[in-house]
Amino acid sequence: MKNTVDTFRRQKEQGDIITMLTCYDYSTAKLMDESGVNSLLVGDSLGMVMLGYPDTLSVTMEDIIHHTRAVSRGAENALVIGDMPFMSYQVSVAQAVENAGRLIKEGGAQAVKLEGGVTVTEQIRAIVRASVPVVAHIGLTPQSVNAFGGFKVQGKSTEAARSLIEDALAIEEAGAFAVVLEAIPSSVAKLITEAVSIPTIGIGAGRHCDGQVLVYQDMLNLFGNLKPKFVKIFGDAGAVMRDAFASYIEETKSGAFPADAHSFTADIDADALAAIMKD
Repeated sequence: MKNTVDTFRRQKEQGDIITMLTCYDYSTAKLMDESGVNSLLVGDSLGMVMLGYPDTLSVTMEDIIHHTRAVSRGAENALVIGDMPFMSYQVSVAQAVENAGRLIKEGGAQAVKLEGGVTVTEQIRAIVRASVPVVAHIGLTPQSVNAFGGFKVQGKSTEAARSLIEDALAIEEAGAFAVVLEAIPSSVAKLITEAVSIPTIGIGAGRHCDGQVLVYQDMLNLFGNLKPKFVKIFGDAGAVMRDAFASYIEETKSGAFPADAHSFTADIDADALAAIMKD
């Protein structure tokens, strides 16, 4: 059954934890969709895990649309959410609506995500008025990494926690149907989850959220040197891939691959072929 905005709302009401993973390509989307995950987020994290950038700031609308289009082709049941990259919605409300529309029309997404709280409520209202569902994102918002002075946990003081709660209430009032809470104390995430009627999706925000999201490269240990505190390794795919690549190289160089089982045969008259070669 296709996951929708209403699915998310019902899951919060029923206490059914929402599952979300990042995704950036067709084949991975098919595998994740077949697993039964509720939602696929084409995050601007693709800049770091797919394109090799040091942060998310260089990701363009064209990058996001390209990857969202691929993911939407592979997702039959999961709700596909396209991330709005840095400076695709901050300049003006009109710019925000236009780019959100592009993610739906050109990318095939069913919803968009943008970072910020009180400061982006005008954009959220306008995008929702244009019939585009919006997921908000507060706490550690990677597009603000320079303003934060790095990737740091947010909401650790009473005042900072109060500000996050105000952000959550503001974006709910503006019309967002869900909110991602990133890298905030579990106790603060619990307060927010109880304060708003929309689902909260945690990443590094503890167990009290209505759902969870992880970058799939993290949970599969594809980057052995990058292990955020909040990530659990659910499968060491990185080790499996490295071993497979090494075996391929070894067998190819030794001549073990390709074997007869991996080769094609044909019923050819060797004498006739030799004669052709002479001509």
